[in-house]
Amino acid sequence: MTITRTSDEPLMEVRESEIESRARVAALLDRYLISLDQEELDAGWAADLFTADAVVAFPISRHEGIEGMAGYHAAALSAFAATMHLGSPAVVEVRDGTATLRANLMSTHVHHCAAQDGPPPLFTTGTSVRGSARRTAGGWRLAELTFRLVWSQGSPPSSA
Repeated sequence: MTITRTSDEPLMEVRESEIESRARVAALLDRYLISLDQEELDAGWAADLFTADAVVAFPISRHEGIEGMAGYHAAALSAFAATMHLGSPAVVEVRDGTATLRANLMSTHVHHCAAQDGPPPLFTTGTSVRGSARRTAGGWRLAELTFRLVWSQGSPPSSA
């Protein structure tokens, strides 16, 4: 909900429109993907993006609950020297304070080790993302993200 006020009027509550809700939920996924590549992942990061009972499921592992969510992601990303996550626009449907979302994702992962005759090898993936979000007292938060591998090229890290 948004509170608005003109200069002479008392505060009035204005309901967030469905279009605004869809945009806010899509922006959550955008922020999540960009933050994986560009931000420090800590408890504040997790609290800004996820519900307390959030679930994130990848083809090789999953994490449940906001506790440890940042560490889980940081550990997975530390297997690479760098990453780049590019998401498609999300398709979001909103109903009664909950939302579902789906999008496509291309991820490029740069291995730590350098190739003998050129740049470091890459591991790239095409992934289908599905998820849900809930409206909380702090605004919209991701409740679930599930990633399904569609294709890959190159080798994942040896520990995966």
